[in-house]
Amino acid sequence: MKDLSIKKLYYSISEVSKITNIEQYVLRYWETEFEQLKPQKNRAGNRIYTNKDIQLILHIKTLLRERKYTIEGAKKIMENYSPEKILQPVEQTKQITATEVPENVEVKKEKNTLQKDLEEIKSVLELLVSKL
Repeated sequence: MKDLSIKKLYYSISEVSKITNIEQYVLRYWETEFEQLKPQKNRAGNRIYTNKDIQLILHIKTLLRERKYTIEGAKKIMENYSPEKILQPVEQTKQITATEVPENVEVKKEKNTLQKDLEEIKSVLELLVSKL
């Protein structure tokens, strides 16, 4: 994460792109997906982002790119956040449990596969221990 050493009231999309290391077209797309992300526009129609907007963008980036949530999963998590909570560092935010995010079919299949693999590993371990 880049240092926001020069505090400004408003940043352009190009400045935000450099600060957050996210492409401008991605920022514009996220505006359509996340209702909380609504930068103001100046008289010329250019987006102007506040520090609060940048913190929100960094939070969304963490959810999508580091924690590997889908857009839908991140939206579900974002429903539970108020602007005050978003401004907290990510480490201090509430950990979301698997029950809070709806599972899609692919996730259920993967979960079932992992459970079967775990059972198989347990049986192999039991067999190995019994031979000792």
